[in-house]
Amino acid sequence: MQPIVDRFGPTHRVLAPTHAGWDGTSRPDWHEGPEDLAVEYLDLLEDEGIEDAVLVATSFGGWIAAEMATMTPRALKALVLVGAMGIKPERGEIADQALVSYLDYVHAGFAEPAAFNRVYGAEPPTGMLEAWDLNREMTFRIAWKPYMYSPTLPHLLGAVAAPALIVWGGQDRIVPLECGERYAKALPRARLEIVEGAGHFVEMEQPDPLAALVTRFLTEA
Repeated sequence: MQPIVDRFGPTHRVLAPTHAGWDGTSRPDWHEGPEDLAVEYLDLLEDEGIEDAVLVATSFGGWIAAEMATMTPRALKALVLVGAMGIKPERGEIADQALVSYLDYVHAGFAEPAAFNRVYGAEPPTGMLEAWDLNREMTFRIAWKPYMYSPTLPHLLGAVAAPALIVWGGQDRIVPLECGERYAKALPRARLEIVEGAGHFVEMEQPDPLAALVTRFLTEA
């Protein structure tokens, strides 16, 4: 999310927390699923005195943000989900991290190999690879059964009053575009935008088009 933080940080108050249990942080014993992380983030907003928050979240974080929106359906100003997990596609599958190496999984998130090299370098350092492996383990602990989706989430999204922008990479090989279409259909005030030349990691591969979409959306919200 750093490209988005860099673009909106100078003009907005931006919180960019790390999920508990990721990147070497400790995981509370009571965390059993994404909805528990959502509760913790709602507590964070309350502790910080933030009202009318705009949630901008990608991938697994997008699932957490969607859960947050269902828990406080009228308390958010706007919701931006980029390649969000959390909804099961009716056709195809969300890519299973357990079937490939953590390095191959990250490669698959980019439409072009050059984009991976630009962000991480041709040979990412050992410390980064170890962090990816540990983060993948945390993902399995939190979202393994069912894998990367909630059977109840689609039925709860209809109560979300905030306007929503759903953004998907045109070449996303991790989460099928159908999931974005289902989010756009389930959320009452949502629209779907496709970013060509981007895979799953739109925020890293096409940060400028994504920032432009978010800026226009917030102007209209």
